[in-house]
Amino acid sequence: MKVLVLYDYPPSPGGLATQGDLLYKGLLEMGIAAHAVHLESAQEKEWYYRWFKPDVVVGVGYWGHAPHLILHLQRYGVQPVPWLVADGYIANYRELLNALPLILVTSNWVKEMYIRDGINGDNIEVLPVGCNTDAFRPYEKNDEMITAVREALGISPDQLMILTVGGDAASKGAQEVMQALAIIDSKAPTWKYVRKVWPQPRTQLQNLAGLQMATHLGIEKNVAYATNTISRNFMPYLIGACDIYAAPSRLEGFGMPQVEAGACAKPVIGIKAMGMLDTLVHAETAFLAKVAKKIVVNEVILGDESGFESKHKVVFESPRIVDYRASVHDIANYLMDLMTDPALREKMGQAGRERVVKNFDYRVVAKRFVQIINEKLGIA
Repeated sequence: MKVLVLYDYPPSPGGLATQGDLLYKGLLEMGIAAHAVHLESAQEKEWYYRWFKPDVVVGVGYWGHAPHLILHLQRYGVQPVPWLVADGYIANYRELLNALPLILVTSNWVKEMYIRDGINGDNIEVLPVGCNTDAFRPYEKNDEMITAVREALGISPDQLMILTVGGDAASKGAQEVMQALAIIDSKAPTWKYVRKVWPQPRTQLQNLAGLQMATHLGIEKNVAYATNTISRNFMPYLIGACDIYAAPSRLEGFGMPQVEAGACAKPVIGIKAMGMLDTLVHAETAFLAKVAKKIVVNEVILGDESGFESKHKVVFESPRIVDYRASVHDIANYLMDLMTDPALREKMGQAGRERVVKNFDYRVVAKRFVQIINEKLGIA
């Protein structure tokens, strides 16, 4: 089997790039003939089609990347297998997607979204995102690299560090976490909440809103923002430095940071919905807060990024859920349970590590990919 992998290559620290790069790494370690190329690099992709002659080309992205992941390949007679995430609604390229013999998605929830929006489920297979469990692993609390992270964030040895990682943090449920922390602040052990966000204009606005909320709640001295460009090399130590990973995301097709936290043997707080139903086990590897609210819309405005003209309006026949909110009181109760019980944190973290190694290690995912390609496309 010869495989060409399309993603943001060379990889940036983002989730989609990491998703593609770990599959590529896993295939190489299996002895599969594989190469990687940027999904938008038309000339380089064509170069690989001509000399490498791949049996299959797997492309990482969402449905809006169809021109790069499907149409360009079909022009040269190459078999595309898109590996897709969802952004709440599949608005275009239905005919193109339905004509494919195989589509990979990152979770059962993503599969449900594609089926809901008119994609044939018979040809959709779930392939989870891989995790590098060699890098994301448990670290001793007195490890020099872990203590260096905590010191840089201004966290004292006696403080519990609660962490959320995400592009703008708000999408990962950080506002709900802050509200929960405000509820338990007077009863909980000493703590600090770290929100790691990516530097971008949207993040600056969300940070301002978050700071205003923290001030309003009276917990601003216990909330820290880490707004830096960092590499994937640093992430295991950032997660390893925390005591609890809290991310009851508002929209989550898989939940890579939650899985990475599990690999680091950290207890996780998530939401009982979407991709986290695949990756986390309530009361065993994580606490999943109930859904308190569903954000519903009747229409959306799309543009050329989705294959439409500018300001194209799509009106739904029935309202669509585009966002979730976790129960703040559930989050507060679960935080209190974990913050006051070190043995529970240890037990849940170890269970999380075992689950990730068994189900989401990047080598396990690569083997599953090869198995799916063999079973569905007859390519060995």
